Amino acid sequence: MVKNRWLLITAFFILLLGACSEQTSKKEEEAAEKEETQEVEKKPEPEPEPEPPYKALAPSEDAVPLQESLTEEELESMPDQQMALGGDPARSVPVGVTLAKDIEDQTDGPLKDHRLVAYYGTPQSENMGILGTLEPEEFMKQLKEQAQAYSDADPDRPAIPTIELITTMAQRDPGPDGTYVSKLPDEKIEEYVKLAEKHDAIVLLDIQLGTDTVMNQVKSIEKWLKHPNVHLAIDTEFHVGEGEVPGEDLGQVDGQEIQEAVEYLTQLTEENNLPDKFLLVHQFTDHVLTNKETIQPTDNVQVALNFDGWGNSTDKMALYKKYVRDQPFQYGGFKIFYDKDEPVITPEEVVKLDPSPAIVNYQ
Repeated sequence: MVKNRWLLITAFFILLLGACSEQTSKKEEEAAEKEETQEVEKKPEPEPEPEPPYKALAPSEDAVPLQESLTEEELESMPDQQMALGGDPARSVPVGVTLAKDIEDQTDGPLKDHRLVAYYGTPQSENMGILGTLEPEEFMKQLKEQAQAYSDADPDRPAIPTIELITTMAQRDPGPDGTYVSKLPDEKIEEYVKLAEKHDAIVLLDIQLGTDTVMNQVKSIEKWLKHPNVHLAIDTEFHVGEGEVPGEDLGQVDGQEIQEAVEYLTQLTEENNLPDKFLLVHQFTDHVLTNKETIQPTDNVQVALNFDGWGNSTDKMALYKKYVRDQPFQYGGFKIFYDKDEPVITPEEVVKLDPSPAIVNYQ
């Protein structure tokens, strides 16, 4: 009898201890869950992705996709045309593709899904491009008309009107600081940045270096590069050495200096939560750009090589293949001179280049 009573008492205490242990575990679990909830609540919400500060021009209703616009004769003759222009058909990419073969784009920059159509120049000169010949609103009207022609020529890649504004213009006079460049007044830069904002366009600030360095020039326009719709272009031919004069002596830029600008734009974009940017490099001959292989895009900055030069259009298309396709950058650009090219090639002809230019600028 006594033995049974002790057994009952022992069993009771075991059950009591188990219940207490279970209750303690539940309290510990609840406390842990509460602590985790509080930690989640304390974590700041990620910043929203910045909205694109531009608007592409929608194709006209009767615009035909580029691939469908090619005739059988054009499709059959394309490999022959590539060979005639010094290209290799085996390396060609589908018509209309702007990204260079075997190269990726990790950004959300404007070149990824669009084509940029730019008017080049400065309000300080009528001889440096169409921008200096028109009042701002008329300038935008004509720019949009030209950009619309590209949206219609390649509806799958609608065009964004782009102002390529020469911010520092090379000159033969050394000037007060001895750099052989004339700087556009701040109020003029501001005027065209606001003009672009008003028209959902992009601004491309072009720097002609004289004897100054790439990074000095880039940092001098930093406050505008912090605008979401402002990007950068570098004119390589005007970068001269000591004792040389831009316009008389052909300049040159090392690719490593341009890569410093790419890295600088990358950091600027990240630190200011800006939409991804792009950098355009102008080249018309081998001499003006060395160490091209050191120029690489980043996750925040796209890079395009713009083939310059004026003259016979067939020669220009061959040189585009030499400098852009056969020495691939991420994207290619093609410059057209209204008054100097013979003949002035059409948007339909431009978009059929290999690779198709992601940016087309007019002077």
